[in-house]
Amino acid sequence: MAEKKRMLYVQTSGIDTPMRLYSPIVLATVAKSMNIEPIVYFLGKGLTVIKKGEAEKIQAGDFPPLSEMIKQALDAGVKFQVCDQSSQLMGLGRGEYIDGVEIVGAATLNDLTLDADGVLCF
Repeated sequence: MAEKKRMLYVQTSGIDTPMRLYSPIVLATVAKSMNIEPIVYFLGKGLTVIKKGEAEKIQAGDFPPLSEMIKQALDAGVKFQVCDQSSQLMGLGRGEYIDGVEIVGAATLNDLTLDADGVLCF
């Protein structure tokens, strides 16, 4: 049996650019439905997207609030990972993120990139 394909979506855009926040969430959710293993990795300003209470404030176009899209992605099994070093840089503590995210080291991004069949950055 062939190994599952893997996609990595790197989210560096934050709540100050709301139109850039939906794409990685939507694409990762679609990838999961295509039997692809998606991971959304948040670093830099991207951490503001998954800070508790922030995604509820974001709604673009005819899409539902970003918080609903994030919930759908997590419920579908999309993995969300947060860069611990970015957390320190941004002054965010481990308890400030939504449920369902995993906090990982910066080296994880390098490993994920090398193992992924595709990488998209937002």
